Amino acid sequence: MKFLIAGLGSIGRRHFRNLRALGENDILLYRTHKATLPDDELAGVPVETDLRAALAHKPDAVIVANPTALHLDVAIPAAEAGSHLFLEKPISHSMEGVDKLRGAVAANGVRCLVGFQFRFHPGIRKIKGILDEGGIGVPVSVRAEWGEYLPGWHPWEDYRTSYAARPDLGGGVVLTLCHPLDYLRMLLGEVEVAWSAVSHLGLGLAVEDTAEIGLRFASGAVGSVHLDYVRRPGKHALEIVGTEGTITWDNADGVARIFRAESAQWETYPPFDYGRGASSAQGEPPVFERNMMFVDQMRHFVAVVRGDEREVCTLDDGIRALELCLDVLHGNAKPGNG
Repeated sequence: MKFLIAGLGSIGRRHFRNLRALGENDILLYRTHKATLPDDELAGVPVETDLRAALAHKPDAVIVANPTALHLDVAIPAAEAGSHLFLEKPISHSMEGVDKLRGAVAANGVRCLVGFQFRFHPGIRKIKGILDEGGIGVPVSVRAEWGEYLPGWHPWEDYRTSYAARPDLGGGVVLTLCHPLDYLRMLLGEVEVAWSAVSHLGLGLAVEDTAEIGLRFASGAVGSVHLDYVRRPGKHALEIVGTEGTITWDNADGVARIFRAESAQWETYPPFDYGRGASSAQGEPPVFERNMMFVDQMRHFVAVVRGDEREVCTLDDGIRALELCLDVLHGNAKPGNG
């Protein structure tokens, strides 16, 4: 299969390396040469600087990894050309063009995977299984927190000029760190924004650097999400309270924990106690590495393109996540009556 990668920033480079690690070497690059990373690892890989010329190579699949505000500029022509899509999250920064993309995907039989990689985290998957089997009774509340210091993300560039800090490129903490809005919906079902507040206080950027979001699920459960670009040390954690127990997860170690009221004990599930398993040298405990999510995600995408698997995160999932983000940013809260 031939893959076209559009966008060669840090996430585009990660997808490039992972494709190669999976044995996929027929790769074409579409780029504008605005990336701030060195090009050594890309030496010898064919490049096009015009999208029409790139699509004329008839790639089986296009990986859309350019800045958020430019996603649909690539995704729509690629879908119209019949290429399957890996579309980085969020799918865009507005709803403009989303219906056109959806129409092009449907009209051309295109399969589209949206890049919410936490759906591939073994801890999140374990939690999904526990909830589906009623392991903590009825979930009644949830809290997700994710804070990281933006100036430390990409030491090779000025964070103030990065896509995450620029409104014209679809930056801001809500869009950039929108993963919880996707995985909470996956875990607990359909959800609406009940209230939200954002702030620019932390870094003084043109985009929001802090957000607090209240959620109301169709099931009746309530929840909240905290996001920020300011926190040191960083934290990404989750807690779900149910009528018969509590589930916690911490991205720092990848461990899922469940307290069952019936046994009055905690159960601990490190990332490799379930899923595919792993081993390490000298008998040390296995360590979960962040890139494993991305490798599993790309392996899944290759299978999707081949027609062997159905998308774990569909275009409709990506559209719903974007709608939630825009509700937060535009104050379109939908308070319940309860």
